[in-house]
Amino acid sequence: MRSTRPKDFRSIPSASGRVTRLACARLRELGKDVKAVLSRVGLRPEEVDDPTIRLQVRTQIKLLEVAAEELRDDLLGFHLARSFDLREIGLVYYVMASSEHLADALRNAERYSRIDTDGARLRFNLDKTADIGLDYVNVDRHSDRQQIEFWLTTLTRLCRQLTDTRMVARLKVRHSRASSVEFKSFFGSDVEFDADVDEIIFPASIASLPIVGRDTYLNKLLRRYAEEALACQPKVRAYVHTGVERILPQLLPHGRAKISEVARQLGMSSRTLSRKLREEGTTYAEILDKLRSALAKRYLRDREIPVTEIAWLLGYREVSSFTHAFKRLTGITPREFRLSIAAR
Repeated sequence: MRSTRPKDFRSIPSASGRVTRLACARLRELGKDVKAVLSRVGLRPEEVDDPTIRLQVRTQIKLLEVAAEELRDDLLGFHLARSFDLREIGLVYYVMASSEHLADALRNAERYSRIDTDGARLRFNLDKTADIGLDYVNVDRHSDRQQIEFWLTTLTRLCRQLTDTRMVARLKVRHSRASSVEFKSFFGSDVEFDADVDEIIFPASIASLPIVGRDTYLNKLLRRYAEEALACQPKVRAYVHTGVERILPQLLPHGRAKISEVARQLGMSSRTLSRKLREEGTTYAEILDKLRSALAKRYLRDREIPVTEIAWLLGYREVSSFTHAFKRLTGITPREFRLSIAAR
């Protein structure tokens, strides 16, 4: 698939690169060739070493996946999130830490999280439960596991540290993964994988918990700085291909992943959808292939899911059709892919 090149490069989602730098530090600590790992995703050491340089979110996602393979740590994002100093988050951390109650801290994080990354939107909803969600913006969510697990773990740590409580979190994530004892031990409950959201769910009562280091005057000052920083962030416009990527996973298992149905759900004709995708440097077929490939790899990593079920989940009527398509996209069969994962 050829790369998507928006006309306005400022609208390409970027991030502060903090997670990338943590991953590189872990690679160095364990004696790995950081320069070689960075070159695999098109990064140079000087870009990573300079904290003033923002990195493309899609590049950061690739780097974390490559680093996880190099370190043989399939939970790299989770492990990085558990061990770093939360103050390294910077201004957003201090705005949260000076807030009065946890609900205030989370609403401030919802507003100012784009300072750290404009590739995701944090949302906080308080009703019967207190829900903290992350939604990707113009980023292929299905290509990521490590980064999303890093941020959901970090958000849970923040809630606990700022209130000095060991609150139990219920976690939902969109990607597939085998159950993990480490996850259950940290969050206090089983994680729900293959969900339709990326979300942390707490009891509603946690919203009223006071922040241990609250300081009203300091918070007002810091929010003023945060508003200035937010105003300097580039605007990120939504791309049509992001909407297609969001809708397709719901249609695939039912054999309804037709461009006409996707276009209908997006409120446009098939011809208009095709034209808009061409303007973004891609096609419907390319998006469908890329998504199926990413989902297939996720499902195949879980050896408990039979290949027949994976074929159905991806919209193939026959296993042979899935096998042929997977080999065309990856160069190997589903069975060979599973064997390569088991050999690591």
